[in-house]
Amino acid sequence: METLGTVLITEEQIADAVARLGAEISADYADSDVLLVGILKGAFLTMADLSRQIQVPVEFDFMAVSSYGDATKSSGVVRILKDLEQEISGRHVVIVEDIVDTGLTLHYLLENLWVRKPASIEIAALLVKEGIQEIPIEVKYRGFNIPPDFVVGYGLDYTGLYRNLPYVTVLDPDDLPS
Repeated sequence: METLGTVLITEEQIADAVARLGAEISADYADSDVLLVGILKGAFLTMADLSRQIQVPVEFDFMAVSSYGDATKSSGVVRILKDLEQEISGRHVVIVEDIVDTGLTLHYLLENLWVRKPASIEIAALLVKEGIQEIPIEVKYRGFNIPPDFVVGYGLDYTGLYRNLPYVTVLDPDDLPS
């Protein structure tokens, strides 16, 4: 596959960061189990790779939310498209995100999930965009801080495409195939 755009984070750097995050989560939950909640669709690769690095019992569930549509900037309107199937009351929950940018989506999700009375909620994000958070969000397990560019690859998409790239790249419209 031909490289798209300028690679911001390589496949090897992603693997190293995911291994580090898995070790951190394993250490923090050494005496308990964890429910990983992947935010679809973007977090599916991060969650799959991260789960294999965690050395404590884990269960999976997923939520699907929308705040982008087909745009390259968040609309600020968050809709839950798929809710959790499991009860989270009394459980340790780690939300797995591909990217945190404005914080609006995660703020909405956190408010929604805390009402369900979990024992704890933490956030694991592969990428955190710097300088654009509208609502401060504490990301305990952070892969990389990145500039506020629009990026694709490793689960992140543009109009449904480029999620399968094994690296993260800045998407410049001039780089798109015609």
